[in-house]
Amino acid sequence: MSRASLLAAALTLTAAPVLAADPPKVLHKTVKVGELDIFYREAGPKDAPAVLLLHGFPTSSQMFRNLIPQLADRYRVVAPDYPGFGNSSMPPRDTFGYTFDNLAAVVERFTEAVGLKRYALYVQDYGAPVGYRLASKHPERVTAIVVQNGNAYEEGLDNDFWKPIKAYWKEPASKEKREALRPFTKLDATKWQYTHGLKNPELVPPDAWITDQYFLDRPGNADIQLDLFLSYGSNPPLYPKWQEYFRKHQPPALIAWGKNDSIFPPAGAEPYKRDLKTLEFHLLDAGHFALETNGTEIAKLMQEFLAKHAK
Repeated sequence: MSRASLLAAALTLTAAPVLAADPPKVLHKTVKVGELDIFYREAGPKDAPAVLLLHGFPTSSQMFRNLIPQLADRYRVVAPDYPGFGNSSMPPRDTFGYTFDNLAAVVERFTEAVGLKRYALYVQDYGAPVGYRLASKHPERVTAIVVQNGNAYEEGLDNDFWKPIKAYWKEPASKEKREALRPFTKLDATKWQYTHGLKNPELVPPDAWITDQYFLDRPGNADIQLDLFLSYGSNPPLYPKWQEYFRKHQPPALIAWGKNDSIFPPAGAEPYKRDLKTLEFHLLDAGHFALETNGTEIAKLMQEFLAKHAK
């Protein structure tokens, strides 16, 4: 081997490895919406197509902590905490009504405060009734919808999990029916939502449910959540309106649904096929919080889907 070849080989062996580009930085911000401080996570270029991530119960925007950087190279990604959740204001129940109408109204004003004029929606659990209120009111603002265990059909509530909650809807003045739901705000229930239906629960970091429980354990928060359990009964009467929105406006939709979820099982995913023509449908081997175990898979599905539809 020539001296030049030996030198080239030596340089190859000693060259510094090529480092991957830094992931997009996620900002943690707060904006005033009326008297409320609404916390949100944001990343990506301000002038890029926007994606609005709407969380479920009992979590907050922290459920999107790993997803946001995977989308932010191409999109402006924004994830707020609702009032009473995460790091947003938690006004007392006698000054703020914890209903889904009010949560949606706050999120609508939030989008205007941060300049989201058009956006793709990601809805999960509570994010569905919040997001579908926005979409049916302002269909021109929604470019596409990603649905991850978010219900809009009666079939999605026809299971044992919902029986005690439906009993409370029928007797909203019953202290017994209300108190029967209080265990849903405790640590065992929070952990169960993260780990139930998983082949390998060890994939889920305990930080996830411990963080959620920290906020649930604040004085007065459990009763806020019980108010929202009651208010969830306002959603099924709106299902026909939301389904009409799907049929009339035909938002492109991606279903990425954890099929092992006992709260919103696949029976709630299938009916979307009736109303949506531009639909990508995936049942994942995951539970209620599918991002915890299948986050990379969902991110890839979203990247391909949003490239076609989020403008």
